[in-house]
Amino acid sequence: MDIKLRKVSENIYEIPQEKGMNVPVRVYANDKLIEKMKEDKTLIQGKNVASLPGIQKYSIVMPDGHEGYGFPVGGVAAFDINEGIISPGGIGYDINCGVRLLRTNLKYEEIKPKLREIVNEIFRNVPAGVGETGKIVLSPGQFKDAVEEGLEWSYREGYAWKEDLEHVESYGRLKDASIEHVSDLAIRRGIDQLGTIGSGNHFIEIQIVDKIFDKDIANKLGIYEEGQVTILIHTGSRGFGHQIASDYIDLGLKKYREEINKLPDKELVYLPFQSEDGNNYWKSMSAAANFAWNNRQIITYFIRKSFQKVYNHPVEDIGLNVIYDVAHNIAKIEEHKVDGKKKKLVVHRKGATRAFPPGSEELVEDYKNIGQPVLIPGSMGTASYVLIGSEKSMELSFGSSAHGAGRNMSRAAARRSFNYNEIIKNLEEKGIYVKSTTKEGVVEEVPEAYKNVDEVVKVTDELGISKMIVRLRPIAVIKG
Repeated sequence: MDIKLRKVSENIYEIPQEKGMNVPVRVYANDKLIEKMKEDKTLIQGKNVASLPGIQKYSIVMPDGHEGYGFPVGGVAAFDINEGIISPGGIGYDINCGVRLLRTNLKYEEIKPKLREIVNEIFRNVPAGVGETGKIVLSPGQFKDAVEEGLEWSYREGYAWKEDLEHVESYGRLKDASIEHVSDLAIRRGIDQLGTIGSGNHFIEIQIVDKIFDKDIANKLGIYEEGQVTILIHTGSRGFGHQIASDYIDLGLKKYREEINKLPDKELVYLPFQSEDGNNYWKSMSAAANFAWNNRQIITYFIRKSFQKVYNHPVEDIGLNVIYDVAHNIAKIEEHKVDGKKKKLVVHRKGATRAFPPGSEELVEDYKNIGQPVLIPGSMGTASYVLIGSEKSMELSFGSSAHGAGRNMSRAAARRSFNYNEIIKNLEEKGIYVKSTTKEGVVEEVPEAYKNVDEVVKVTDELGISKMIVRLRPIAVIKG
């Protein structure tokens, strides 16, 4: 496919609207990142998304954009709530894959002698890898409550502190969640997986604060000094969300075949939002999102238990407070300005993080005055960033930001190109201890398989979509 790409201004490119497209494509990237996007189908997929019914303003590709299923990963698209659609592929198979950041009262010097012991304890308590099951056994009724109530269930069951709920996007609950139209297979796949990481690019990292760019906002987040220890958790809805996505993609391909055949790519399969099918998927997706928030919460619970055992101190003395928890594979119903008028939209963020500015009604109370924290993890062994949402994001990207480094090499290519022992040696030389269920999991997620996260964050900051607050550096990685 021929892509007519023009540079609008620094860090902004556009694919102009043409026949078959309902809106133009906006790509937020520097010249270097654009060249990477040209190596796969990222830009083609961004253009394809622009053909979907009811899409508003732009099809958007964020700086970390790379090829995905139908939509590019790093894709944002907003659809009119009455005339538009909801796309399972535009949300992703791992519904509410997201990131949670915890802060501690520990400094690097205090954790260094106990680092391997802590990692090994967490590894025992938080299962990692394909198909792994968790330590919590739920009845079908308990599982229903968990996925319909979100973090309110975790709090009631003793897995969460009250303040945890105050530092999670949407307070950890999408209220339309219902298990009524979720398949038995999805329930079977998810019922024993709460409190697990999974595989792929999911991880738990122990990090230290490497650099503070804005001390005032960092302090309001609970980050006070360089060398302070933090924990980053990256995982999602596991087999439960994956099966829900699969079920509704199959439904769309069968039931809306005539409409889908008109699209440039069948992977853009969608359901009209105001249809019964669209409503059923919305409720099911919301249940998967609630599962993911509970999943990260129960992992937090076991991380707290692990630190408490190793240090033999009350966990409150150690800290391990939630700074924030963001979703980056999700759809939300939000109001945004389109052509100067406020409209209610179904905003799809696939590999994109919400980045609302100060004063937004959607923000949790503690952060209304500073804006929404944005968490951008790097690849294994590279820096991660904390940013804060800004007003410019509402103008440019429906209040969205990048979500990570973005792949530039397939997992198969990484396996062909890199050696496990060399990777471990290189990471150890950087002072990073890695504990993984499989060697393949490490090789596939080698830092070289990803774009430069510093470049992604630099573009995000320069555009004013989000503002850099803190850079974090890993000292230990746990993965599947």
